[in-house]
Amino acid sequence: MKLEGKVAIITGAASGMGRAMALKFASEGASVVAADMNEEGLQKVVEEITDHGGTATAVTVNVTNQSDIDNMIETAVNEYGTLDILVNNAGIMDGMEPAGEITDEKWDKVFDINTKGVMRATRKALPLFLEKQKGVIINTASTGGMNGAHAGAIYTASKHAVVGFTKNTGWMYADKGIRCNAIAPGAVETNIGSTMQGASEAGMKRAGMTHGLSPRTGSAEEIANVALFLASDEASFVNGTVITADAGWTSAF
Repeated sequence: MKLEGKVAIITGAASGMGRAMALKFASEGASVVAADMNEEGLQKVVEEITDHGGTATAVTVNVTNQSDIDNMIETAVNEYGTLDILVNNAGIMDGMEPAGEITDEKWDKVFDINTKGVMRATRKALPLFLEKQKGVIINTASTGGMNGAHAGAIYTASKHAVVGFTKNTGWMYADKGIRCNAIAPGAVETNIGSTMQGASEAGMKRAGMTHGLSPRTGSAEEIANVALFLASDEASFVNGTVITADAGWTSAF
């Protein structure tokens, strides 16, 4: 029970990596606040957790809405008395557009979810962590946040921003007992592809050149294992960094 007695919020918890993290954290003793826009998916996750003897609460959250984020954090405190772990996992893809095909609308939408949502949830949780002088923040970045060849320009820029935000937050609050790290998954079996709209033919062709080099596709559970490590006291000396989980894909370039 690596998270016994801990309270964790996980965004994007209705499916994919977020769902796997919610199930994993609950199985390790955490009380989980599962947050997502997909109410049906959330209920299924919470039911699965409680059916196995775990503790979880579902909260419908649009991470682009500050009031939703406020309610998410407040729900953790009201239901379980505190917050120990914040996992900013919610995210969407772009359409693989190169710079010349970007629209302002698509740019703003991806950044509002992938980047501003991370900032807003972190900002809301920090007063709780500062009061306790302890807390853990885990952000889902991407291998696309560490190079330029895995996605379109918008997604790539949004995840580079998450990496920078993670490193800065880890450093700024390192003397306050707060750790902030990110995970950079490679190709993982999730439904994030369903968020891709109007895929660019040129962008898909260029990104596909590197995708073919990936040794294998990972599972959501493999990423959840990395998140569990970062959330636990076993990672007490790990802060302000990014753990790449991609079967060695990005070691090639």
